[in-house]
Amino acid sequence: MIDLRNIETFFWVSTLGSFRAAAEKLNTTQPAISQRIASLEGDLGVRLFERDARGVTLTGKGQELLSHAERMLQLRSDMLRAAREQNVMRGPLRLGVAETIVQTWLPLLIEHVHAAYPALVLQIEVDTTSVLHSHLTSRQIDLAFLMGPILEPRFENLPLCAYPLAWVASPRLALGPEPLTLERIGKLPLITYPSSSRPYQMVRDMLTRAGVQAPRMYGSASLSMVVRMTLDCIGTSVIAPVFLDKELANGELRILNVQADPLPDLAFTATWVQGPDSHVARTIALLAQQAAEGKLQPLPQSGMVGS
Repeated sequence: MIDLRNIETFFWVSTLGSFRAAAEKLNTTQPAISQRIASLEGDLGVRLFERDARGVTLTGKGQELLSHAERMLQLRSDMLRAAREQNVMRGPLRLGVAETIVQTWLPLLIEHVHAAYPALVLQIEVDTTSVLHSHLTSRQIDLAFLMGPILEPRFENLPLCAYPLAWVASPRLALGPEPLTLERIGKLPLITYPSSSRPYQMVRDMLTRAGVQAPRMYGSASLSMVVRMTLDCIGTSVIAPVFLDKELANGELRILNVQADPLPDLAFTATWVQGPDSHVARTIALLAQQAAEGKLQPLPQSGMVGS
């Protein structure tokens, strides 16, 4: 194996024109320089320098190999610089996000991404899991935070968080005494996630099995719309109440006690397509996992741009 130190010595002897000057540059002795050059010539099987009383000059082969040595040293320099820089990642990252994540820890993640990788530009798309899945497959986005995992070839998944679902309603809605039956719930519209989502399909099946014929269900990709309709007493809803602290605390909404099978948690993953360009997606996914697990704290105001 060729010693990169010997290549560096070859470059400086060539550039400075003597073993003595190269020894001073590299803070070593002339015999050490001579030994390194001899070792490199032995490894390559060629003579690199002609030596005479006037000094050293490159051979024809040495001149040819000098450009290769320069590139190798430049690559080493680039690698060391990249290792020192935290913000080496740059350019756009197309990120797809389910709205539950938008309503919880996404702003904190963006804050940390901006601080750690200021040259990275997030292009954020908020949509349903089915749409985000499609956009990942077609490479319209690079990374998605969605209800996962996606168990298909080429996809990588990193667990993020899981939020419990709950039956939610306005206290102003006349529902009768609790616990409520599914038959009673089914007398009013049920508002939840889009019709393509697992929560929608699961709740529809629960109501159908309980004898509710053609349950009236309103599915929406906008969680703010689901909350607004619930506040307006249009019906009950099934939603993850993780972002409803204010509405629950001030009594605008309440969690219902319903006689039904337990609602499953909403499990979210960071998902991306494997490939040679997936390093940035994986790095941001790992940072997102820390945000989702509560391991990231808001940055001090002094660390923000414009402070």
